[in-house]
Amino acid sequence: MPSVPTPSKAGIIETNTGERHIPSSVRADGSKRKEIKIRPGYKPPEDVEVYKNRTADAFRTRGSGGVPGADGLKDDKEEGSSSSNKNAKRREARKKAKAAEESVEGKGKEPSSSSGKEPAAPEAVDLEAEKEKKARNLKKKLKQAKELKEKKEGGAALLPEQFAKVIKINELIRELDALGFDQEGEPKAKTEETQE
Repeated sequence: MPSVPTPSKAGIIETNTGERHIPSSVRADGSKRKEIKIRPGYKPPEDVEVYKNRTADAFRTRGSGGVPGADGLKDDKEEGSSSSNKNAKRREARKKAKAAEESVEGKGKEPSSSSGKEPAAPEAVDLEAEKEKKARNLKKKLKQAKELKEKKEGGAALLPEQFAKVIKINELIRELDALGFDQEGEPKAKTEETQE
C-alpha cells in the first residue's frame, strides 16, 4: 500500500485507507524503530496552530502604524544618540567657523557684509569656550585620578574602574597640554607670564 504524505511536523503519514502512522526509522546506532500507529482525530502539539487574536495584535501595534497615508511625510533622518547629535552640531559649527575664516581671509581687508562678520565672532568665542569646558572636564578627571592614586598609595583596594582612572593620569595631562593648559588646568600663557 503506497502512503500519501500529508503535511505534518510530527512526521505522521496518512495511508489511502485513512490510517495514520509514523513510519519506522533507523536510529543513529543502527537499530530500527517500530512503526507507531496514531489514533483517529489525534493532533500532535507540533501540528496545532497557535491562536492569533487579531484584535489583540492590532492593539499591541496601535502606535507603530502612524497616521494612514502619512508615510511619505516622514523625515529619513536617522535619530542617533544624544552624544552623536551633539558631535554633529559641533562639526557643523566648526565647518561654519572655517568657512567664515576662509571667506574673511579671501576678501582681505575689504569691508564685508555684516552677515559675514556676525557668525564668525560668536563661533570663535564658542570654540574657545568649548576648549575651556573640555579643559575643566579634564582637570576634574585628573583631580579624581590623583585622589585615587593617593588612596592606592595609602593601602586602600581599588576597583578595576578606579585603577583604570589612575593609569590614565599621564594621558589626561597630555590632553590638557594639547589644549594649551598646564597640569592644574590653567591656560599656559597665563602661567608663563606669572613665572617670569
